[in-house]
Formats: sequence, structure tokens, C-alpha cells
Amino acid sequence: MELVSRNPATGEVVARYPVMSDAELDATLDAVGAAQQSWRSMALDDRIGAILSLAEVLERHRDEAAQLAAIEMGKPVAQGRAEIEKCAWACRSLAEQAPTALSPMDVPTEFRRSRVVFDPLGVVLAIMPWNFPFWQVVRAAVPALLAGNAVVVKHSPEVTGCALLLQRIAEQAGLGEVYRTIRATHEQVGRLIGDRRIAAVTLTGSTRAGRIVAARAGEMLKKTVLELGGSDPYIVLADADLDATVETCAAARMINSGQSCIAAKRFIVAEAVRARFEEMLRERLRRYEPGDPLDGSTSLGPLARGDLAETLDRQARESIRRGARIVLGGGPTGVGAFVRPIVLADVVPGMPAFDEETFGPLAAIVSARDDEEAIALANRSPYGLGAAIFTRDLDRAEQLARRLDAGSVFVNALVRSDPRLPFGGVKDSGWGRELSLFGVREFVNVKTVVVA
Repeated sequence: MELVSRNPATGEVVARYPVMSDAELDATLDAVGAAQQSWRSMALDDRIGAILSLAEVLERHRDEAAQLAAIEMGKPVAQGRAEIEKCAWACRSLAEQAPTALSPMDVPTEFRRSRVVFDPLGVVLAIMPWNFPFWQVVRAAVPALLAGNAVVVKHSPEVTGCALLLQRIAEQAGLGEVYRTIRATHEQVGRLIGDRRIAAVTLTGSTRAGRIVAARAGEMLKKTVLELGGSDPYIVLADADLDATVETCAAARMINSGQSCIAAKRFIVAEAVRARFEEMLRERLRRYEPGDPLDGSTSLGPLARGDLAETLDRQARESIRRGARIVLGGGPTGVGAFVRPIVLADVVPGMPAFDEETFGPLAAIVSARDDEEAIALANRSPYGLGAAIFTRDLDRAEQLARRLDAGSVFVNALVRSDPRLPFGGVKDSGWGRELSLFGVREFVNVKTVVVA
């Protein structure tokens, strides 16, 4: 069996990669497990040094990585360069946070000494997606590595070239023994989750994949972090600065051609400003014209696969059939996996544009009478990843933010992951946290040590 990478702009095959045999996977686990024993015993300062080296090597490969992502999954090269720069920032930020996150905690008790220490779990299996082929891996792997774990990465087959480049980057940074990329089938991954040499699993992917992985890991009583889908609501209140709000909302919907779990997907707008918001968003999104992702001026590349464009088209058509109104009529161009932006209004629960995650440039506008209805509509979703509120009343916004079912709420800004802050969701968006000191502590044994 082989893994196939295709250029979504043209449909042409980029490369074919053989799947690893069971014997190769077995040897990899043995080697990584042995290396992790040395890595965990290393001084934290030395692990931090390796991660800082990783940041430097990533920056040296920035242009190469961005071009490869453009070819394999259609990300415009300007966004690909920004992705690598964010990876380097995360390495440096997490390295700075690691001493605080991992320092032993002394707890006063009647004993001579009572201490909480944070020991690594072992080898973490990371199952990664295609949409941010470098950032998602760095976000999951770097905190685990800093904590003293080793990481085995099973990347999405669409971006195997990116996965292998990241492996070379890790090797150049001195992490090659504790960071290993594998090429495996779903069946092989299922067996790996059950393997005693795998201590924990982290997955970024669909809710369906999350349920499968959680069930298998739960059967084996293994710790998991699941960063799954999202249908982020952006609530626009009547007093919002519409010029700034629309600019932010458009950027939040269109990042990575709309293929982001934390992209803005449902715009819940106060009725008093809904008509103007519709008009302004339509005019802003109309400027996004599909183009060659290898062109530095392109802001809208193709979706990663043709079937993703077909799914988005189905979601739009079915929503229109159920009563949604076309504000901007885009859709598949018929060339590669390119899709022009779509804006639908009068979207209500029961439509795919409201109920499902729309992974592409489709904006759904939902009308709300007041704050109470806006919160109810925002929470009327199986997802709970990110959310945003736009208003001039910041105290009011903070009160509303506490009522939203989401792992992150941003006020007057687009939802984003930041290495200084914990990232993750609730409900069907998963559990556990990445990034910040919370992410560094996810794959550790929180161990109590008492000396009488």
C-alpha cells in the first residue's frame, strides 16, 4: 500500500510513499522508547536548548516548507511562511514557560517534605491533520517533548512530504531520536494505540476520528488529548464597530481558505445591524479570488481535496433548499479544488450551514433578536471550540463570554491559538489542552512524593 500526495490546484499526483511494514513500525517503537529513557533523564535546560534549536532550523526552512504545503494541500505560500514563523514562536514561548510548568511544587503538610513532581508518561502517539501540516504538529509535539516524552507522529497522507520535511528539521535540531514520523494505515494506527510502548495519544482531526481514537485509547486506559472540529459562532451585537468587525470576521472565515477548526463559521448578528453586516461582508468576501497558491499575492487557494469542495457545495445547496438566502453565490469553480466564497443569510438550526462544520469559504449569517437569543443560538451546536463577541461594551462582553460553551472566547478579535494561552474545546470539539503551561502538563504523571 502507498500514500499519495496530490496537488489540489491541478489534481496531479505529486508523490507516492510506501506504507511502513509492521516490522518497521515495531523497530521504530523500540528505538523511540529507548531514546525516551535518556531524554527524560536529561536536564530540562538541555531539552529547552533542543527546542530552541528547532525554532532556528524551522526558520531556515521557512520558504521550502511553505512551497511544499502549497503544492500538497493548497495553502497560499504567504500563509505557509506565516505558519512556520508561528511554529518558531511557539518553540521559543513554550521553552520559556517550561521551567515554571515543570518545576516541583512543595506543599506544606505534617510530613518533613511533601512535593508534587511532573514526570513524563513515555512515548506519545500524535495523529495529525493536513490543514496546518507544520503548526498542528509543533503545537502537539513541543510541549510533550519539553516534559520529557518522546513523540511518534502519524501525519495525514495528503501531506506526507511535509511530514518528512519536518522529520528532517527535527533531526537537524538534534531531536531525531525522540521525534519520529511513521507512515501507517488506519489499521496499523489502531494497533499502535493498543501497544504497551505507546503511553498516550493526541489527535487533531474530525469528531468522528476523535470518537474512534478515544474508544480505542479508553479500552487501553490511555490518556488522550483530542482537538476536534468546530463551528465557531461570532456574535455581532448592535453596538459593534461594523467596519472593524466585518474586516475581522472576513479574515476569520477565510484563513487557510476556510479550512480551520477555529475559523468563523456562524455569524450571529443583532437584527438591528444584520442587513448592513450582510452587505459589508458580501463586499469584503467578494475580493477573495481563487489563485495559484505558489503566487505570493494569492489569498485564496484551493481546498485540500476535490471531495472537500463537493461536500461544501452540498452543504450550501441543501441549506438553500431549506430556506437560506444567497447573499454571495460562489462555489466550486470546476478547476481543481478551487471554491469561490459563499455567503448565506436567513440560516437557522436544521440547515447544514448551521448544524455542521463547514470546512471551506462558506459564511452563514444568523439573525438574533437580543443577547439571550444570540447566546442560545451560539450554544445550539454540538461543537464548543472557539467563539467571538463584537461590541463596544467590554464589561457586557465578558459577562456573555462566561455563558458561551467554548474553550476560547475572543472579544473584538478573531479566535486564534497562541502558545501563551491554553487551546482546546468542549463537547464534540474534544478535551484536553494544548499550549501554555497547561499543554506542557497534559502528558505528565502528576506524582506526589512524601518524605516522613
